[in-house]
Amino acid sequence: MTPSVAVYPGSFDPITNGHVDIIRRSAEVFDQVVVLVAVNSEKKTLFTQDERVDLIRSVFADQPKVKVESFEGLLVEYMRQRSIRVVVRGLRAVSDFEYEFQMALMNRKIYPEAETFFLATRENYSYVSSRILKEVFQLGGCIEDLAPQVVIDAMRAKFRPPRREVAS
Repeated sequence: MTPSVAVYPGSFDPITNGHVDIIRRSAEVFDQVVVLVAVNSEKKTLFTQDERVDLIRSVFADQPKVKVESFEGLLVEYMRQRSIRVVVRGLRAVSDFEYEFQMALMNRKIYPEAETFFLATRENYSYVSSRILKEVFQLGGCIEDLAPQVVIDAMRAKFRPPRREVAS
């Protein structure tokens, strides 16, 4: 029997516990989940592409069913090249559905074999996004239960104020 493979694409800047939850739940359904870190040259990110890949690999180091890669271009071209048919998308709110539904239809138009599986987020992550996570962190708010510790540590390193030289 052919193993079932699903792709979970996103920018993951940075990965949140909401993403982690979707990935873990997907790995319970599929034989392999490929987390695809999107490369979007027009989007300013906090973490580089390599840093985002490394952070996600650290989070899932003990999960052999989770593979992390990066890509640039059309998701369906990546899928077609690897004979992958399933895209997993997480939904936080009804507002996510409209955009994700349009993307699913467009993906299927370009690659008719593509199927999209929508997973509703758990309630405790329904308000969490990478953008909000970064904003709350930069303003001094607590994000301890919203992101993996490795991400929090990386954010602390990114936002550490530069040392000031003291004149003697």
